[in-house]
Amino acid sequence: MSAPEQKASPGQSITPEAIKRWGPTWSRRVGWLLARGFWNTRVVGADRIPRTGRLLVAANHTGIIDGPLLHGVIPRESHMIIKEEMFSGFIGFLMRTAGQIPVDRRNGRAALQTALALLNEDRLVGVFPEGSRGRGDVKETKAGIAWLAVRSGAPVVPAAILGTRPTGKKPGHVPGPRARLTVVFGQPFAAVDPGAGIGRAAVSAAMGRIQARLSEHVTGSAAEHGVPLPEDTEI
Repeated sequence: MSAPEQKASPGQSITPEAIKRWGPTWSRRVGWLLARGFWNTRVVGADRIPRTGRLLVAANHTGIIDGPLLHGVIPRESHMIIKEEMFSGFIGFLMRTAGQIPVDRRNGRAALQTALALLNEDRLVGVFPEGSRGRGDVKETKAGIAWLAVRSGAPVVPAAILGTRPTGKKPGHVPGPRARLTVVFGQPFAAVDPGAGIGRAAVSAAMGRIQARLSEHVTGSAAEHGVPLPEDTEI
């Protein structure tokens, strides 16, 4: 008796053709309403986001609302790389029609190839390099964003998301109405030196640079704006 055929997950089977290019046109407005209407979000440095051209936004990750919040406050349309577990049921339908990118965290190749295709169309792709919700201090990052930076040549803008999960709250915590949140964008930077090639050494160097710049930006922003990162490390 043959083994049952395994169905590919959304993250394993995603292709550039499956991404709704028009999705962010409506979904970022929903994110903006949540950020500004439901929550009380202060946005700093939005003018540092180039309005055209390929761009990677790298953000820290502490709470479940980080994705829609960031999507809403970026001042241009964006496609976020989001874990495939969110792409089920009605929420999954919304994610797909919003033009977001599901990633299988065991094997993210399909998501990375899809994100690269979008960057090559001069679009903006948002990434949470830590890979999962935690303290948000960016002590470690995954290699995916570095691979995208090297292969696309896109500059990286660091983003500090603060206040979405206070100390003692679970990673699934949803802030209440008019909760004070803060998003701080940093200056764009090149993650890889020109002429470094696209091999492992270039990706490793880019990963180190992104981790250092994002960590520095997050901790500096938290201190400057008086919004501490959660003390616990539960994910």
